[in-house]
Amino acid sequence: MDALWSKLPPGRPSLLAQGALVGIITYWVVWIIYTRTFHPLAKFPGPFWASVTRFWTVLHVFPGDTEKRQRKLHAEYGPVVRIAPNELITSDPEAIKTLYGVKSATTKTDFYLAFRPPWARFPDHFSSEGGKQHGDRRRIVSHVYTMTSVLQAEKYIEKCIDVWLEKLGEISDRRQSFDFWIWSRMYAYDVIGELYFSKMFGFLQAGGDHLGYIDATDDLIPVQFLAGNMPTYARGLFMLTGIMFPKVRGALKALDNLTNATNEMLKGRIAALESDDNDDDVAASKPQRADILGKLLDIMLKRGEEVDFEIRDVKMESFGGFFAGSETTALTLSGIIYHILRTPRAYTKLQAEIDAAASSGQLSSPHIAYTEAIKLPYLVACVKEGMRMHPITGVSFPRHAPAQGCSIGGYYIPGNARIGVNPGVLHFDKTVFGDDADVFRPERWLEASADEERAMDGCVMQFGMGARTCLGKNISLCEIYKAIPQLMKEFTFELATKEEMQTTSYWLHKPVAIEVNVRRR
Repeated sequence: MDALWSKLPPGRPSLLAQGALVGIITYWVVWIIYTRTFHPLAKFPGPFWASVTRFWTVLHVFPGDTEKRQRKLHAEYGPVVRIAPNELITSDPEAIKTLYGVKSATTKTDFYLAFRPPWARFPDHFSSEGGKQHGDRRRIVSHVYTMTSVLQAEKYIEKCIDVWLEKLGEISDRRQSFDFWIWSRMYAYDVIGELYFSKMFGFLQAGGDHLGYIDATDDLIPVQFLAGNMPTYARGLFMLTGIMFPKVRGALKALDNLTNATNEMLKGRIAALESDDNDDDVAASKPQRADILGKLLDIMLKRGEEVDFEIRDVKMESFGGFFAGSETTALTLSGIIYHILRTPRAYTKLQAEIDAAASSGQLSSPHIAYTEAIKLPYLVACVKEGMRMHPITGVSFPRHAPAQGCSIGGYYIPGNARIGVNPGVLHFDKTVFGDDADVFRPERWLEASADEERAMDGCVMQFGMGARTCLGKNISLCEIYKAIPQLMKEFTFELATKEEMQTTSYWLHKPVAIEVNVRRR
């Protein structure tokens, strides 16, 4: 190359360099004029650099506090803000129905593709853009996740709670504190193990992440999230160049580990199904109950050809529960408990309600049933308020606006424009939740009229909305409603520090740590 360069006439290299520079400057001048003046989203307010380059968007979400940043953006620019050349966010409560309602004509953007396993035959429930295919694939397995189906395995959730209670007793006897966030994750992972694979992963018993799955998700999700915020064409380059960085290598290894773990569990189950029942060793390895994996395999064996449901689809369902179901439940449970403990008045009132219900025989012993827990009004209010105060994600759920366009926040949104609502913003809207929306006050749910409660429920996006409501919602709610009263019935808790909980928002809105003191009652 140097030899070719040297053969050019004198002055030609500098002319080429100047020409390239002029070309780059011209391109950016034209692009900026277009995005600021002629682009379909040019009329929308927002930071200057957000309107001309998506690189601003990546830097915007990189610190992991997007919900705080976007509250400031809405305070400065209004209910609809441009955060990328081709993307908007809105804080308008009415946008919920328009963008996420059952009858909305929106589709998911390519943001979600960064979370899709490369081996999936069909788009998984999370990343599927929507439409008929999504509805058809969802209906194949939806009966597996009904509350009736989940409650058939309620006693196996109780097995996990029993181990947690045992370990908390040991911590209490040593007069130590513990990180509720970590332990809620171990609880949620072990429940997934019981419900999907008929066996706990052993996190609670080990008292730590002995399999490395928790660290794996901590490495993986932020990288996927950052990739999702980049243009699709840049994601491959990001992952390729990212190999130089330990976190990215760790994320790729994490994905491989989680995939391999799911594969091994499937192999063992299929081998047991296909083996000779007279083989005592194999017979002993077969599950003795209809767990979720067994129900999924049953669909494959009985209706697989009819509905096009193969072993890779079973793997996808298992991977989804294994990978996503545990984290979302844990952060929700942790957020609820944190706000209860941080509000002594609420803690005392909830404790009194649980004690009174136990004394009057409304709560079973030794295990509190889900159907009993959801009849405790103040507990229900605390759960709802905790989910509001600690949303499952601190970033927006981006959608393509309907092809015909729509009206949001006083603006006409062009057809197919990218736009989303951030639960970390909307959950604190004072027009919906009152002037004290920044305060954890469970009573708001008890004092509200039926219409007011319906409006508040419609703006809490903890498990998604409409046709995209999380399939694992019932599993999560069962875990939460069983754990909270059982823990508070056996132990007294208090926060070990008065400092406010720190969080990160790389898609999932996770606590950093929740240090708690525990004592037997």
